[in-house]
Order: sequence, then C-alpha cells, then structure tokens
Amino acid sequence: MSIPNLEELYADAERKARIIEMEREMTAAGVKHVLLQYVTVQGRVLCKVVPTEYWVQAATKGMNLAYLIAAGQHITKSGEAVGRDPVTAQEGLMMPDLDTYAVLPWDTRFATVFCTHYRRLDDAEAPGAYAEDDARAVLKAALEDLRNDFGITARSGCEPEMSWFTGRNAIDTSRSHYPDYIGTSYSYRHLDDVREVLAKVSEYATALGFTMIQADYEDPGQLEINFLYDDFLKTADRLVTYRQICMQVAKELGILATFMPKPVHGIMANGCHHHVSFWRGEENIMLHPSGHQYQMSDEGLHAVGGLLSHARGMSALMSPTVNSYKRYLDVNWSPSVTSWGYDNRVCAFRALPGRVEVRQPDASVNPYLSHLAIVAAVRDGLKNNLDPGPAQAGETTEGTKEFAPLPITLDEALNAFEQDEVISGALPPQLRENFLRCKRDEWMRFCGAITNWDFDTYLNYVP
Repeated sequence: MSIPNLEELYADAERKARIIEMEREMTAAGVKHVLLQYVTVQGRVLCKVVPTEYWVQAATKGMNLAYLIAAGQHITKSGEAVGRDPVTAQEGLMMPDLDTYAVLPWDTRFATVFCTHYRRLDDAEAPGAYAEDDARAVLKAALEDLRNDFGITARSGCEPEMSWFTGRNAIDTSRSHYPDYIGTSYSYRHLDDVREVLAKVSEYATALGFTMIQADYEDPGQLEINFLYDDFLKTADRLVTYRQICMQVAKELGILATFMPKPVHGIMANGCHHHVSFWRGEENIMLHPSGHQYQMSDEGLHAVGGLLSHARGMSALMSPTVNSYKRYLDVNWSPSVTSWGYDNRVCAFRALPGRVEVRQPDASVNPYLSHLAIVAAVRDGLKNNLDPGPAQAGETTEGTKEFAPLPITLDEALNAFEQDEVISGALPPQLRENFLRCKRDEWMRFCGAITNWDFDTYLNYVP
C-alpha cells in the first residue's frame, strides 16, 4: 500500500504494460471516456475526463491538476483562494490508481478511476512526492506507517444513512403513513415505497464490486444501505462511490437524495458510523483471549483509550459541517459525550465483539479524513497504553467529570481540533491549512446568514 514517487511510477514497466492492456479492454468493452477522479478536502469529487484514445498517455505521464483543486477551488468570504500557490495556481500531476478502475454500470461508455496528486519532478521542495494536501494519499501513507510501526492493518465498515425526498419542497414534511406515536423504523410499508431505490442502488453497487449485506428504513425518508467491510482505504473509496451511485439513482427516479446530516428537525439525523477493527495478520487484536464477546484485549482497550482521548479533537473531521451539530443537539441516539460502553448506543464509542463502532461521523464526512483521525488516535492509544476507564453502563448525555461533552458547534470543534496536537498533526501542514481555512470560512458565512429562524424569532421580538 506504500505510495511510490513519480519517478518510480515512470520507471515501472509492469504498470506501463497494464495501462496498455487496460486500453485494449476499454475498447473491447465499448468504453469511450475515463473520469480521472480526485477527492477534495471537503469530500467532493472533482474530475477530468479523457477519451479512451488518450488513456495511455494520461495514465503514463499524468494529467495536469492545479494544487488549488485540493481545497475545491474554495474562495473565502474575503475573496482569498484557499490552497497552495493561490496566485500562480501551479499544477502538479494527477496519476491514476489503476486498481480502482471501474466501468459505470448506468452508462458503460464511461469508466472511473481514483487518482493521486503528485508534485512534478522539477518541484523545488519535494520533487516527485505525492502532494501533502491529497487526503486520500495521506490516509494511504498513514496506513502504511501503521503497518510498519505496529505490524497491524485496519479494517472498517460504514453505515451510510441518508434521506430521500420527492423534492426540496418536501424536505420539511413527514412522509410517514403512521401517527407520530407509531415508529417508522423497519416498516414494510415504507420499505415498499422505496423498493425501486433499494433495487437500483444494490444493482449498481454490486456491479461496481460492492458486497451488499443489508438495508433498512429508519425514519421518514431515511435509508441505511450497508456494504461489507474492508481495509480503511477501500471502504473510504466505496463510500465516495456509494454517494455517486445514490446521486445517479435519484436522477433516474426524479427524486432528491441528500447526505445532509440533519435535514429535518425532530427525526433521526443522517450518521455514518464507522465500525473499526485492527488486525495482526488474520488475528483480530481487539478480541479478548478468552473469546468473551463483551471483553476486549489490552490492545483493544488501548485503542479505545486513544479514541476517547482524542474524541473532541476528532469532531471537526467526523462532523465537518455547520449542519452536523444540529444532529448532536437534537439527540436521537447521536453521541453527545466522550464515552464508551459495551453495546451502548448512546456512547460515542460502542464496543462490539472484535470491533468498535465510532458513532461520531455523520453523512457529510470526508471518509479519508475520518479514517485518518481514527488511525492517529489509535496509534496514540497503542503507543502510550492509554486506559479508557470503565465502560459506561447506563445513559449519559450531559458532560461529567468522567465524560467530557463533545463540541456542539463547528467553531468549537475546530478549536478542539487545533488544540489536539495528535489529530491536527496527522494532517500535513498544507492539508491542515486547507481544511481549517475552508471550515472557518464556512462557519463565518453561517454566522452572517439570515435564516428563517431569525425571522421567526426576531421579526416581532420588540416592543
């Protein structure tokens, strides 16, 4: 999983041969265009498209890509561009990760491939190195360091909740057929309403190599469709692809699909819980030697200790939008304190046999940054034998001496991120700067926005 430098890629004869073979396969399959994908610090997918005839040159030599793309070409409220070289807009090279190539099942004329952003060979600072503001590449490097330093690998499975509405004007209305006092979760009637959504999403995901394992209807308009766990990087890639699948299905059915964390007050928010485990070879190091399902090994406890120690610092990466914190305030099983417990859904970290469910992430998360934060926290826990303390047995939603409250605004979360040297230090300087500047700007824009709440509260406030 190590990241070769650009010079090594250019010299890799096997890679060149594979690129040429891929062009033959594309031609035989009727693929006409390849989308070269890059994921920004915000988690958005940007891309360049090349015709199949240009694939060999683009994949061998690389495609020009400005460093400003890493921050999604974000322009702050004060008019400043975020990212490296904002004045000259210098370019690096985008190199395809060949193992991620896939043909789009909804339009087989198009294929996609994730890319790594590289500095050019004549770069004055780090010639041929991967760009330090490429979140996907940074996660890949962090996983390699975890393997080299501790001899372990990391696996995760995500639970991507999201909302489906007939249109934007329907977002503030309940689509339940039942009175308020009758729960909607797992209702056959509601599942039947979204039968075509489930069928289409599963069809496309399976065609793209996902192993689909279960789906359920959780609240009005809210679906959770799950796929099998894998290593951190593959799971992050699949979550990005899953969002693209849902966007396509919504287009085809003429409806609205959103990963907004809290689109409707009073019903469950859209989370994206990460179930994580750590392995030494094929041995799950989280499991207690006795095999007892509600006990953890010492290493497992240290991993949880690391997560607890850095829960506040991780919040901005797990819940990266202004809207994310509406999820915490309107609780509905969303974590509000830095606690852990065995099979306890009110905790930020829910211990299950052989794994920990990290319940902080929401549906808007950049999965490369969330997994990067988990790696950093767990490394610290393992390195320093951090003790998580006793598991929480009951319900605690208020901060206590034992369980500090999680941030309740993006601003508070960003402050906690900057104060946590382990978590903020896991992001290289340029990636960290891009993230903070984009998110600080997002917070300031929100503070200056006039909303319906302002009118409802203050229009006739005085006299």
